[in-house]
Amino acid sequence: MGAGFKRGIEAKVEAGQRLSRADGEALYGVDDLAWLGRLAHQVRTDKNGDRVMFNVNRHLNLTNVCSASCAYCSFQRKPGEKDAYTMRVEEAVRLARQMEGEQLTELHIVNGLHPTLPWKYYPRVLRELKAALPHVNLKAFTATEIHWFEKISGLPADEILDELIDAGLESLTGGGAEIFDWEIRQRIVDHATHWEDWSRIHRLAHGKGLKTPSTMLYGHIEEPRHRVDHVLRLRELQDETGGFQVFIPLRYQHDFHDSADGVVRNRLQAGTTMASPAESLKTFAISRLLFDNVPHVKCFWVMHGLSVAQLSLNFGVDDLDGSVVEYKITHDADHYGTPDTMHREDLLHLIWDAGFIPVERNTRYDVVREYGPPPSLAERRSEPQNVWA
Repeated sequence: MGAGFKRGIEAKVEAGQRLSRADGEALYGVDDLAWLGRLAHQVRTDKNGDRVMFNVNRHLNLTNVCSASCAYCSFQRKPGEKDAYTMRVEEAVRLARQMEGEQLTELHIVNGLHPTLPWKYYPRVLRELKAALPHVNLKAFTATEIHWFEKISGLPADEILDELIDAGLESLTGGGAEIFDWEIRQRIVDHATHWEDWSRIHRLAHGKGLKTPSTMLYGHIEEPRHRVDHVLRLRELQDETGGFQVFIPLRYQHDFHDSADGVVRNRLQAGTTMASPAESLKTFAISRLLFDNVPHVKCFWVMHGLSVAQLSLNFGVDDLDGSVVEYKITHDADHYGTPDTMHREDLLHLIWDAGFIPVERNTRYDVVREYGPPPSLAERRSEPQNVWA
């Protein structure tokens, strides 16, 4: 793109003018990654200063048994298949309690669409977890799962959400979004939850006072125009409800092999290459520029690696998710060597080493603790932070 286009975009950003669909699609054609990063970083700094948020969380996947067979998914198993599992409520509580000593603030719960588990299992799990860990925020279930609960219970989402909130639910997760455009979605998704139901359920959640994340799975068979369309749908819904706290671009992962049984379940793999680090940084930057009404943009470091996560902080990102501990969705498949455990101290130094101020938050984005500037050199670790690819 020429200098005139760049000046026009800069003028819009400086004036706080909303970028259009055409602007977004054109930005994906820009080769000047440094310019794009500076522009997104300006917006991110105007919104959030030099602070980078994180939380101390744990991911619980109660079951990997799923009635769907989405083309990109290696997590799902069919009933009776090797390595299929479903946790008893007591097991979920035991696993959650293992991290109590780290001052856990969030449980992130996402599951397969189990064909025979009764609906009442899910609010019961939340009640038991909340009773065991009353100070921990419960962020649970995708809109796809809520839609599934409608099917297995015969109840409308409105009543389902009320019961889950009464059981302790404080936020939905952002999953199930993938890419909303039907041209792509029908080729990658094998369940009935598409834009109409995904947006309906988040709209209902926002109307009940829940703040939720939003996501996009990128780097598979979609084109830049599909990413732009996806963000603009979310932006329009945000104009209506104001309920999204954060946008999370998630990098699609190749399988290579499944660590459990050696099977490659990803049916997209043969025709895809995954997004490069440069493409990931471009996606973060353009998302920050387009999604002007969402407060935060997150890099889920587990899916991008720590080096890209650090770089993303200069490309519009101001949130690095959390300490995690166990993340099965992609770590059942990948072989990148990215850790699935990062403790509070690891995240603090990762953020400090990138030149930013760490801020610990909870699920609602309330500040738990602001850590201030990096410690003096005498107080820093003797060896540099180990950054995985």
